[in-house]
Amino acid sequence: MTARRTIAITGASAGIGAALARVCAAKGYDLILIARREAPLNALAAEVEGAHGIKAHVITADLAEPDASQKLVAAVAAKGLTVDGLINNAGFSNTKGFVTTPPEAQAAMLRVMLTVPVELSRAWMPGMQERGWGRILNVASMAGFLQATGGDTLYGPIKSFMIRFSQGLWIENRGKGVHVTALCPGYTYTEFHDVNGSRDQVSKAYPKWMWLSAERVAQEGWDAVEADKPRIIPGKRYRVLATISKLMPDRIGLNTAAKHAKALERI
Repeated sequence: MTARRTIAITGASAGIGAALARVCAAKGYDLILIARREAPLNALAAEVEGAHGIKAHVITADLAEPDASQKLVAAVAAKGLTVDGLINNAGFSNTKGFVTTPPEAQAAMLRVMLTVPVELSRAWMPGMQERGWGRILNVASMAGFLQATGGDTLYGPIKSFMIRFSQGLWIENRGKGVHVTALCPGYTYTEFHDVNGSRDQVSKAYPKWMWLSAERVAQEGWDAVEADKPRIIPGKRYRVLATISKLMPDRIGLNTAAKHAKALERI
């Protein structure tokens, strides 16, 4: 009997990460569920194991720790697991402004959302290449295509990096059986905005038609990496927005972003 392939998912306790876990489990993949909170991971593991007959392993980890990647790789190896696919989903944002955000919070954001995805990809991709099969899905954002914004100053640049990083890996892995995709959703119904304290503002600022479900984002993201697409933007409206952003002069785009940020502050 051929062993099932195993997908590791960071930030798997809720939102897009949990939705991706359900999508992968439904396709018959075993899972390694990674996040800080153990209780929701255990609940999700029990759910997908019961629904799909797969095995879901739970590993708690704080990816903001300086040696988080090394500890995580060691924990996976200690369980005797092989990582055939990696979903870099863990993330958060700081909306208080660059100067008023504590340096340690900025360092944690860079570590969780930029450094750890690079380190985990570097750790597990060689094995994928040797076996001739692998899947890496990096959860980026529409913010990676748009002009810079104030307040959450690091978020957009980090997501731009993840898009370009994914594209570079896609090129390097052509013909090797390893697919790499950047998933770039727009506004999505998750607990993300509850955590960063912006739920009221964004809910009032953006109409319902702009919001995507985590389930849709997850399904389109995994379909894209299986199809070996270097990036996917769920929703036609967001694909149009990304195109407009490319064509818009920086001065107009930056002024528009600044006006929008001030409007959000007044809500």
